[in-house]
Amino acid sequence: MPILFLVIILGIVEGLTEYLPVSSTGHLILATELAGFDAERWALFNVAIQPGAILAVVVLYWRTFRDVIVGLFRRERSAWTFTRNVLIAFLPAVVIALLIGDIIDLMLESAIIVAWALIIGGVAILIIEKLAKPVECAGVSNVSFRQAVGVGIAQCLAMIPGVSRSGATILGAMSLGVDRKTAAEFSFFLAVPTLSGATAMQLFRHGDTLAEGMIGWILIGSLISFLVAIIVVKAFISIVTRYGFAPFAWYRIVAGTAALVWLTLR
Repeated sequence: MPILFLVIILGIVEGLTEYLPVSSTGHLILATELAGFDAERWALFNVAIQPGAILAVVVLYWRTFRDVIVGLFRRERSAWTFTRNVLIAFLPAVVIALLIGDIIDLMLESAIIVAWALIIGGVAILIIEKLAKPVECAGVSNVSFRQAVGVGIAQCLAMIPGVSRSGATILGAMSLGVDRKTAAEFSFFLAVPTLSGATAMQLFRHGDTLAEGMIGWILIGSLISFLVAIIVVKAFISIVTRYGFAPFAWYRIVAGTAALVWLTLR
């Protein structure tokens, strides 16, 4: 398979799955395996194209980010609580990444872990959807300190490839009483510092291993992921508001099972 074709596929997969509760990292690992490429060699590329998906949230929610920045200077309570909640939810992932970064890198090379995580995560989504009793919060600034801490702890589970960062944060928020729409938007906003930090850390630690010409491929993959993520983020809120997360749960179970069978038989 030509490298350009793989780059296009990985860019689409990143943009399509980063904000859905189906695990972008897991899908990128499986896509690389299916294409017959060395998953370890492309692991850094999969992280490096995340800025495209990050930019999609910044563009779509630019008014929110603008209002928060202006509100911080004006000392508006809602702006400060918004910022507090995002930072509090971000910090646990920073601590865990610094403590067990090498273990995380090893897991990124395992497609088997991805397959099992997809299945288990799908079952967890169905259970939480049934048991959770969320209350309307009307925005991230109205999420409590306790709920923000819980979301941050839940996000740490996403360091296991296949768990899904968005799935862990959204379902974690809902289990703590946050409504679907606010939980999804919290996950979007939390993605900005989390994915930015993960990308910067991986490039700092392993940037010297990038193959010659990889920077150009990363730029192409990032552009594709940005364009696809723009479409996905806009559609996601309306889908989960109307249908919930069950369709994504069943997709995870089917995809994980299929991947497990393929990996076992190949």
